[in-house]
Amino acid sequence: MTSAPSVPAAGEEFRDDHRRASARVLPPDVLARLTALDDARAALAVAQTLAIAAGTIALAAVVWTWWVVLPAILIVATQQHAMFVLAHEAAHYRLCSNRRLNDLVGRLLGSVAGISMCSYRVIHRLHHNNLYGDLDPDIALHGGYPRGKSYLLRKIATDLAGLTAWKTFRYFFGAPAANAATNVAMRPLDDTSPALRKAALRDRWGVVAFHVAAPIACFALGGAAGLVKYFVLWIVPLATVLQAILRVRAIAEHGAPPDKRSPLTAARTNLGNPLTRFVLFPHHVNYHIEHHLFPAVPHYRLPALHAELAARGVLDGAEVRAFADTWRRVYAERPASRLAASS
Repeated sequence: MTSAPSVPAAGEEFRDDHRRASARVLPPDVLARLTALDDARAALAVAQTLAIAAGTIALAAVVWTWWVVLPAILIVATQQHAMFVLAHEAAHYRLCSNRRLNDLVGRLLGSVAGISMCSYRVIHRLHHNNLYGDLDPDIALHGGYPRGKSYLLRKIATDLAGLTAWKTFRYFFGAPAANAATNVAMRPLDDTSPALRKAALRDRWGVVAFHVAAPIACFALGGAAGLVKYFVLWIVPLATVLQAILRVRAIAEHGAPPDKRSPLTAARTNLGNPLTRFVLFPHHVNYHIEHHLFPAVPHYRLPALHAELAARGVLDGAEVRAFADTWRRVYAERPASRLAASS
């Protein structure tokens, strides 16, 4: 089923970033085709992610040896990340054509991965509508790069140790860190409709309920062994490997921009091989410039949007890079001028 998207109410919308006139070049018929929602393709994406996660967990739970469990932790983390991406689609109203079903599926995917989709919708609106502005809640994560590889390694080691997970879940529960550059406190619920505010507050209890019920159910079904397997195969990847994935992707998307004044250079599209896409950029999330220019385009049409924009010259000079090139740019040593200024 393919359908046209409904229009969010005031205080709920994600605005197209038109700070550069060439972003407006798509004719109405092309834009209508690219923003049409296809429920079958969305269902396939959800089924794929759930099947990989469930199959990996089932195999590791049966073959309970370290040489199966360790790879399983890594794979499960990639699929938890994929759930984050699909919940992100739902936050944009892009997952299902039916609004109630969109929110139900998005909330379920978010809840099992430990996030409140409705709270994230509120936070993420600030990021889209104020990219690299004083109210962008994501600058605390991706701002200030390049900082050098030693800084990166320390951060990733902290992520893998599970010491930063609380910050991530605090963010997804609607409490992002303040913008360190401007010291602007983030109050995302002030910039949203009453309906979204109510949904965000209510949705958080669903996340808490799942993560209270899940270990109880695992203990009831499998005893202490079932509880251990739940912790190792779900909570460990959620609190460790996933945190490193989220950090690297966020910095790859927005770190070390050459120019913050345009979405074509304040965001970045990362091109990579299938393994890179599987780990860091599932469900076409690597097309990040395109997503900021036209957030109404669902993930499965982002490659087509990229092709349209490239053919029309919109992406000339934009931050479209191979991921290896992004890595070198973002994690280069900090420039000497900035080191002197910070000392």
